Amino acid sequence: MPRVMIVDDEALIRSGFELILSAVDDIEVVATCDGVSAVHLIAEHQPDVVLLDIRMPGKDGLAVLAELQKSASSPIVAMLTTFGADEYVASALRLGAAGFLLKDTDPEQLPYMVRSLAAGGLVLSEKISPKVIAGYLDDGFDQAAIGSVGALTNRETEVLRSLARGRSNGEIAATLYSSVGTVKDQVSSILAKLSVKSRVEAAIIAQRAGILDGDA
Repeated sequence: MPRVMIVDDEALIRSGFELILSAVDDIEVVATCDGVSAVHLIAEHQPDVVLLDIRMPGKDGLAVLAELQKSASSPIVAMLTTFGADEYVASALRLGAAGFLLKDTDPEQLPYMVRSLAAGGLVLSEKISPKVIAGYLDDGFDQAAIGSVGALTNRETEVLRSLARGRSNGEIAATLYSSVGTVKDQVSSILAKLSVKSRVEAAIIAQRAGILDGDA
């Protein structure tokens, strides 16, 4: 059962997300708070997944995420944002964010997204994905992406394709007739070879390198 924590400065958002996630049997919301209290409460409750607002007064999501990445047992973090508020997306990716959810995400989809994050998948709301890719177009990633992907083994490239399509480690293992442990090791190797911290960044590089074209 994934243990989830919701960090947002708006009480209405916190209570709304908590209500949606608490309504399902296989997800536990262990705490909700604002950015100022986040690092302390995350250390106290040890959630598996944190839904973290990017923009908050007092202490924003990027500051919280940066502190969490210093811990050896950092939880999986997905950023909460509103459509159009994407100027911090690239920074969040580099700090290790595992996904981006719009605050107006369909309530029926939210539990699925949390389960996917907990299982090692990446989550990008459809409205955000083009903006994320476009943001990286200005970062000079084009040639580097092709070269980095070329350094992967054939199996790692297969894993990267599946990862980029949002599949969890378990789903990748089933598709490639492998074990979850082996896939986890391969994902770690892929992130290291691509010099990225998150599955989302790896997925962007895969798309920029053209290895997803025509792949189902």
